[in-house]
Amino acid sequence: MALTAGIVGLPNVGKSTLFNAITKAGAEMANYPFATIDPNVGMVEVPDKRLDRIQEIIPAKKVVPTTFEFTDIAGIVKGASKGEGLGNKFLENIRQVDAIVHVVRAFDDDNITHVTGKVDPQDDIETINLELSLADLEAVDKRLAKVQRAAKGSDKEAKAELAVLQKIKPALEAGKPVRSLEFNEDDQQIVKGLFLLTSKPVLYVANIAEDDMADPENSKYFQVVADYAKQEGAQAIGVAAETEEEIAELDDDDKADFLAAEGVEEPGLNKLIRASYKLLGLETFFTAGGKETRAWTFKRGTKAPQAAGIIHSDFERGFIRAEVMSYDALDEAGSEAKVKENGKLRLEGKDYVMQDGDIVEFRFNV
Repeated sequence: MALTAGIVGLPNVGKSTLFNAITKAGAEMANYPFATIDPNVGMVEVPDKRLDRIQEIIPAKKVVPTTFEFTDIAGIVKGASKGEGLGNKFLENIRQVDAIVHVVRAFDDDNITHVTGKVDPQDDIETINLELSLADLEAVDKRLAKVQRAAKGSDKEAKAELAVLQKIKPALEAGKPVRSLEFNEDDQQIVKGLFLLTSKPVLYVANIAEDDMADPENSKYFQVVADYAKQEGAQAIGVAAETEEEIAELDDDDKADFLAAEGVEEPGLNKLIRASYKLLGLETFFTAGGKETRAWTFKRGTKAPQAAGIIHSDFERGFIRAEVMSYDALDEAGSEAKVKENGKLRLEGKDYVMQDGDIVEFRFNV
């Protein structure tokens, strides 16, 4: 199943604008709360300059980037955990995604309504996080009531889950997200099965003004978001969503001219997409030459046979070995022949753990 990053935030902070810029999907936008009700889902190409370099060295008929999913979820309001707005439905939509991209308004504009009447990024973040924590606390309390009964007997699994729940509850009551807690490998599996909202990794996105694109740190609002993210061990990125949507509509030449005029090397969306990809624990391997050079997405920690299966199930079923060279080795050598000459082409077996940037040819027999 595809992994999905969910875009969340208060109503009217630029979530759908950002989603449209990323996916060119045309989600409805309006200057009022709850313009988005049902979640919008779009596929996003992952920008990766390594593909261009591989194509330069090992020409193919076409180049295919990898993709992953973004979901635009309707705005959450204060009281969502108690059903305010369309709270219960929206919280359930968040439960279905694998990571959270939390969009926060970080610009002034009297023509765009703010749901609370003022621009205050920290208050906005805390409002959302409180609602997610309250929803988790309710879920934990319900689960505790059930597990405590089972743990009174000899049920070892119930006892293990009870210990995890008893660790989680006081953290939530203190306003700490579940992702801030440390668990061993077994306990992590228990946490995963609870589907708690605050257990999901988060990326904070400050929706900044166009004037701050070249250096988001000049924005007083961005700094508030960045400081909050740092306290949580999370990352913050500044993106001017409305401007990025306009940039996304330009052809390559006009886009380059616009970015140069703004003093920006690449669209902020590229940084956002890569950061979201990393947040989901995703990495990329490549196949090169012939009909196509292609980027493939895999989950960090995947072994070679399972990576082969991403291309085709027969590749995994009949896996023999993988011929692997790193992107860096190819980039440095400048040719496949030179990689071999340098002793950097490797044969790997079924226990090999794939690395980001691997260029692979799988050998199989079915």
